[in-house]
Amino acid sequence: MELDFTVKKLGPCEIDSPLDPGTSFDAPDSGIFYHANPKDQEEYFKKFGKIPIFEKAGPKGKIFHDPAWTKAGILTAGGLCPGLNNVIKSLTLTLKMHYHVPVVYGIPYGYRGLDPKFAYSPINLTPEIVDAIHNEGGTVLGSSRGGGDAKKIVESLVRMNINVLFCIGGDGTLRCAHEIAEEAMNRKLSISVVGIPKTIDNDICFMDRTFGFESAVFATVPIISAAHNEAKGAPNGVGLVHVMGRDSGFIAAYATLANTHVNYCLIPEEKFNLEEGENALFPALLKRLKRRQHAVVVVSEGAGQEFFSEQKREKDASGNVLHQNIGLYLKEKISEFSKKTGFEINVKYFDPTYQIRSIPAQGADAVFCSLLAQNAVHVAMAGATDVVIGHWSNNFTQVPISAATSKRKKISTDGSLWRSVRLSTWAKYE
Repeated sequence: MELDFTVKKLGPCEIDSPLDPGTSFDAPDSGIFYHANPKDQEEYFKKFGKIPIFEKAGPKGKIFHDPAWTKAGILTAGGLCPGLNNVIKSLTLTLKMHYHVPVVYGIPYGYRGLDPKFAYSPINLTPEIVDAIHNEGGTVLGSSRGGGDAKKIVESLVRMNINVLFCIGGDGTLRCAHEIAEEAMNRKLSISVVGIPKTIDNDICFMDRTFGFESAVFATVPIISAAHNEAKGAPNGVGLVHVMGRDSGFIAAYATLANTHVNYCLIPEEKFNLEEGENALFPALLKRLKRRQHAVVVVSEGAGQEFFSEQKREKDASGNVLHQNIGLYLKEKISEFSKKTGFEINVKYFDPTYQIRSIPAQGADAVFCSLLAQNAVHVAMAGATDVVIGHWSNNFTQVPISAATSKRKKISTDGSLWRSVRLSTWAKYE
């Protein structure tokens, strides 16, 4: 597949950056190779005659937007995620204290806050207001699913004199940001629309990590330990833990590696059966219980959806398919299997979905939030638009939103991550 990482720009950068003169500015043409392997680079070049390179995100010596005449807007959309407040705080502080932008608006409840029919008032964000919000989970701005009418949103931006808009969210949020950027460009308006990738599922393309993911994995560790303890405390106990992961099983996989009590990890990328056939779970589970008298199963919310093929599939306001609850389904089917075989199995069920996504960011994840936000401001002030801040090869990058939302990042079942999961869950499917 041919890759195009060209970022749209509003115009030439002719204004001196207000950042400290000692700042290490990136050269305008700084880039990061997409292919780390020289062999992959060579093969791609032979096929397409070029090498795909991300534009680096970072401070530039010359910028497009005049800070004194800039008004910025910040919104959070989609589901909650650890680190939202960290990003809001870092955006505000970078804009106000380093670029000296006079007005930074917090937009309430995602894109609804830019739709006049909801009549929400923007919040004037200041360093004092955001001072301690990083200690809180959730988002101080509120959130909502679904996008909005791009034309109405752009009209609101014009009415509020907002010329820099930061959209913090996942693929649904980014798709709407893309529509807003296109509408603004069609009207020849100098409005930068910059996305910051928020999803604990870690499933946005062309970036090796998204904020909130690490904190979500961290939050699973005590829950899996509790499931293990409950399983050991009952005859033939099974600790069944249902975690987020709509289409990609990264949380389940990393949670399994972070807490090696897990014996079975079920993800959307690998099909499994219940009683018969390839990757049959229940016969393997039965052998494990006869051998060790307990087991822990972690299942991603998007796993096993083929079991619900006859049921109507609906979508949420962001356009995401609403999955059936595989956790409760497995709990019921394990109990039925127990009765059918006459072998006692005691299932202890855990669903920490909202607990995981509502906590504050932890450790390095909090740092990552701040760095993403700082680079988003640098990119926006340099006049880029229709772009999301990514992370690749230990560098922050600029990724066109159309590329980032072109497909979902998934676990390769032939790759090193899944191999490591299978090695750590030694109770294999049999």
